[in-house]
Amino acid sequence: MDKIKVIIMGAAGRDFHNFNVFFRNRPEYEVVAFTATQIPNIEGRVYPKELAGEYYPSGIPIFAEEELPELIKKFRVDRVVFAYSDVPHEYVMHKASITMANGADFWLLGPESTMVRSTKPVISVCAVRTGSGKSQTTRKVVKILREMGKKVVSIRHPMPYGDLAAQAVQRFATYEDLIKHKCTIEEREEYEPHIDLGAIIYAGVDYERILRQAEQEADFIVWDGGNNDFPFYQSDLKIVVADPLRPGNELTYHPGETNFRSADVIVINKEDSASLEAIDLVRRHVYEVNPNAIIVDAVSPIYVDKGEIIKGKRVLVVEDGPTLTHGGMSFGAGFVAAKKWGAKEIVSPVPYAVGTIKATYEKYNQTKDVLPAMGYSESQIRELEETINTAPVDVVIVGTPIDLRRVVKLNKPAVRIEYELQEVGKPDLKDIIKDKFGG
Repeated sequence: MDKIKVIIMGAAGRDFHNFNVFFRNRPEYEVVAFTATQIPNIEGRVYPKELAGEYYPSGIPIFAEEELPELIKKFRVDRVVFAYSDVPHEYVMHKASITMANGADFWLLGPESTMVRSTKPVISVCAVRTGSGKSQTTRKVVKILREMGKKVVSIRHPMPYGDLAAQAVQRFATYEDLIKHKCTIEEREEYEPHIDLGAIIYAGVDYERILRQAEQEADFIVWDGGNNDFPFYQSDLKIVVADPLRPGNELTYHPGETNFRSADVIVINKEDSASLEAIDLVRRHVYEVNPNAIIVDAVSPIYVDKGEIIKGKRVLVVEDGPTLTHGGMSFGAGFVAAKKWGAKEIVSPVPYAVGTIKATYEKYNQTKDVLPAMGYSESQIRELEETINTAPVDVVIVGTPIDLRRVVKLNKPAVRIEYELQEVGKPDLKDIIKDKFGG
């Protein structure tokens, strides 16, 4: 029989995982190409033969997603697999329509086809949208387990934007590991907070190999999700963070709705910033589609080092990049802090943006008052630095999950915003975890 020819649409994460666990060792399929989007400059590479396996001695080419119609025809593709996250349901069906109009079937691979089973208990932390508060929730879970005397290793959803073969399995326990693996700002934002806790976090490309290595030093595995994707591992407890600043998105975005409907625990975060009506809508949706889920109410209080220097000043606010781009938010914690601590003026970075930073504003035009901390390459980090340093302001407010001053040289004073998850009422995450696992 002829092989079934496949293209996998992705963004350097879920796409590679789906290939590894579903297609790599199945001779009836031939994955002829990946397509790439969302992340700048990740197309034009090759998924390397070292990772692709024996059926792909030359590896697999990666093209820009815009080329999909031509690729379907060129390779006579039978099936296109959609494998990235944090997009509206309507967007997914547009991609399905493009695929089918060019003669191929459209596939979505679900959890049972793509999850790997661990030998250790797994707690997963996922979300309904990028920027809901997964990271602080993950850190909370890690702290709880360590207080219970458990050895904990976190595994982060992939961000392999460099040499894929070299990034197959990555372990981060020190700042030197970040330098060793040439981490981007986006990677540092996820790994540094774990290092600050004295904890270990893995990431990479081959997530079964990652899991087997992590299991050697863990009593518990904590899955730290990316975007609003569902876990790569079978979860013994699935925690999902909902965001009442974007009420209703829990039922209208892919694959966040999958998370929302399958969660054991739903954390309604940011209740200190959202309206009662928005919180009630999210709660009502829990009751409607996942009535057995445990609801945890939570806030994300903001802390500022040297907040007094914000008052009366012209400020530039730098926020978490993914939250403002495919997360769709127009502001983040840094903007809230600028208002709360009495900034005289929040200066728009748009007139001072250069290179790919300027292009980011053209693509994501809801973000005008704040600067997304884009840093997917060394050149983009330098463009970010130039944009910040050119802006005529007195103070830079750093609202990113890491201290941006470690990777960008600023020519003006800066203050850093920090925020942690704080549960309101009972049950809280400690109660739920102890009830589930004992201790």
